[in-house]
Amino acid sequence: MSDKINLRKLFGGLQAQMIAQLNTNREFIEHPGSKGDSLENTWIEWLRTYLPNRYCVDKAIVIDSKGQLSHQIDLVIYDQTYTPFVFKQNGIFYIPAEGVYAVFEVKPDLDKGNIIYAGDKIESVRKLLRTSTKIIDRGRPFNPRALTKILGGILTIETEIKEPTIEKHLKSLKGLKSIDIGCAVKDKSFYVNYNKDDSIFNLEKDVNLSLKEHNDLIAKFYENRNVKNIEFSKKNNSLVTFFLQLTRYLQQSIGTVAAIDLSEYAKAINFEIDEEI
Repeated sequence: MSDKINLRKLFGGLQAQMIAQLNTNREFIEHPGSKGDSLENTWIEWLRTYLPNRYCVDKAIVIDSKGQLSHQIDLVIYDQTYTPFVFKQNGIFYIPAEGVYAVFEVKPDLDKGNIIYAGDKIESVRKLLRTSTKIIDRGRPFNPRALTKILGGILTIETEIKEPTIEKHLKSLKGLKSIDIGCAVKDKSFYVNYNKDDSIFNLEKDVNLSLKEHNDLIAKFYENRNVKNIEFSKKNNSLVTFFLQLTRYLQQSIGTVAAIDLSEYAKAINFEIDEEI
């Protein structure tokens, strides 16, 4: 028995399984709404299987402490450690903006219309107000951490447009609409390198800034992003390339989202939380 495994074949088999499942859903489900739901559920279940358990994955609407909400998002990767409450009503999750790591639009094809539409969906999440508060970890108090960027992406089965055309459409999305990563499983995946994309917002340094001012810094961060280059994968490893890049973003670029300030949400019901329990 061999003491090695062929990773190329392993990853290739994984991609072939995903393509088969997505194609089956598209070909044999006739109702447009059901077809869309089946594609979304396939991606949700796949990411639930392969992402570490610390990440939750669902279709959701994202909300903030002011009662504002996003569009309905096909796939949200979010945290429940520091954002402990998620509402569910009639099968729809309502997730606080503080807990969001990444949002994705799921479509059959990667084309101009779907890229632009994904940008609108992503913007509806990024413009929400987020809070941050201190935490105690292993008995040690920590000051509120900086707000993190929210990844935006698009997930599809295939694409008929060439890479220069995809680049043109991605570069047309500015500010909060900008896309970070995407995958057309049968053809390619991509990620976008932005100039100055590792900016850090230091809440400890800027302690006198208000919550709104810190959120304005996030908006300014997106407005100042310029595309440096866009990297595309090979056709036969699009899925694993997408997954490895997504995991790198989550673990090494974002880390852990800021802890939700529950007192800001309590204001909606005129209740004051005891800060000195």
